[in-house]
Amino acid sequence: MVRHAILMMAGTLVSRVLGLVREVVTAAFFGATARLDAFNVAYTLANLARQLVAEGALSAAFVPVFSQALKTSRSRALSLARQAMTVLIVAASAVTLVGILAAPLLTTLIAPGFDSKSATLATQLTRMMFPFLFVISLAALAMGTLNSLGSFFVPALAPAFSNLTFILTAPLFVSRWGVHGLALSVLCGGTAHFLTQWLWGVRLGAVLRPERPDLKDPDLRRMMALFLPYAAGLSLNQLNPVISRMLGSFLQEGSISVLNYANRILQLPLGLFVIAISQAVLPQLSRASGVEDFLVTLRSALRFALFIVLPASLGLILISTPFVHVLFVRGAFGEQAWHATSLSLSLSILGLPGMACSTVVMRALYSLSMPRQAFIVTLFSVASTALFSLALMFPMDYAGLALAPSIAFTLSGLLGLSYIRKKLGQPLHILSWSWLGKSSLALVVTGLAVWGCSLLRPYDPSAAFHTRALWCLWVPACGTIAYAAATLALRCDEWRWVAEALGLRKGPADPSSRAQEERDNIPSSEK
Repeated sequence: MVRHAILMMAGTLVSRVLGLVREVVTAAFFGATARLDAFNVAYTLANLARQLVAEGALSAAFVPVFSQALKTSRSRALSLARQAMTVLIVAASAVTLVGILAAPLLTTLIAPGFDSKSATLATQLTRMMFPFLFVISLAALAMGTLNSLGSFFVPALAPAFSNLTFILTAPLFVSRWGVHGLALSVLCGGTAHFLTQWLWGVRLGAVLRPERPDLKDPDLRRMMALFLPYAAGLSLNQLNPVISRMLGSFLQEGSISVLNYANRILQLPLGLFVIAISQAVLPQLSRASGVEDFLVTLRSALRFALFIVLPASLGLILISTPFVHVLFVRGAFGEQAWHATSLSLSLSILGLPGMACSTVVMRALYSLSMPRQAFIVTLFSVASTALFSLALMFPMDYAGLALAPSIAFTLSGLLGLSYIRKKLGQPLHILSWSWLGKSSLALVVTGLAVWGCSLLRPYDPSAAFHTRALWCLWVPACGTIAYAAATLALRCDEWRWVAEALGLRKGPADPSSRAQEERDNIPSSEK
């Protein structure tokens, strides 16, 4: 699991960095303006499909069934994938057509506070981008197939080609068609995302092409039966960004864009670490041979996610203002947008550990075939986001909308763990006192290192770009070195997993093979 997660992190790193470059390009053209607010509302609708399908219901329904079929026969499993592709093409085409026709209604629902000009523009952009659902659904199927076949790096790298395509085409399209050019670039990027994985599948002998589905096939029927409840639950989860856009449309101009910029930066650690680990762990959880094997895999995934996410969260909070300045302050992006985005980013990052746990826990619920509980957890998350957003938006403005999901994801992750504990009938022992003590001490060392470097050489907004960029590299680098040194000195198990996954130390890189060792290391007070 750790080895697969590291491969996915490597591919995702390239993608997320290019994703930030993509936002830099967008910010230079449009800043935080009403036109970009309209684009972000339209993109929210198109992006719901990516998050629901590529990182959600399709993977949750397809991977467990495909993995089981793969144990029987590779050709049988590939036939199942091709049948699923046909069903997916029909379903995605129907949803795309409905989305195009219902664009005015969808825009009004998501941004009821828009004036008529912004609403009309958002409707036009929504209709242009809804075909994104079609290509990204196929990309999700290709990703699930490749992951199940043991290929993780290329699927994680595929979004990089999407972002690169956007970066290369946006200046050309925007100069000719304005903000509508951004919508065209999104479609081109989605196509590149799918083709990258399809071509890699061809190389591996896993050619995805439509095949007439046998609707009596028990595996295909099981996949379709799993997809519907997962889709219902995950579609609720995707209401969180919709809530932010909806309430943000009632706030000052540019609020939606500010929240979007902060979210794009948040996607770097979220996608690099959290999504990579959760996607790598799903096949492992699906193949778990028993309760103890499942528990060790889940425990290892959560600890490894927090091992990475906690220092990343601390570092981003401490350097959020300089980081946003280096990335975005140019062209139409001014000082007011800079400080607003920095504040939104800091508040959003507070929820990153909760998001990490919640994402892994949801994968665990899927692998245990608990769609009802997953739906309840998601419903709780959405309701919490809505309630906290309404409570915080007026005293805190856009900052309240940034903080609300952080609280909601943390609470929903805890609720999901309680369901898993009840299902398995035994304590989960996710975090021990020893683990908490070591992690806390390492984070204190990391925070002091970043703070000390900032005092030693303060950030200068008026310095040359290369000087400011180097500051945003060397200060986090010092924090990373301090964290690595502290965790190594404290003999944190996560470093052993990484060393074994990279081949630097002999031993099984999959922590689930140490079930007995994990049981022996549980303090007697916790047993």
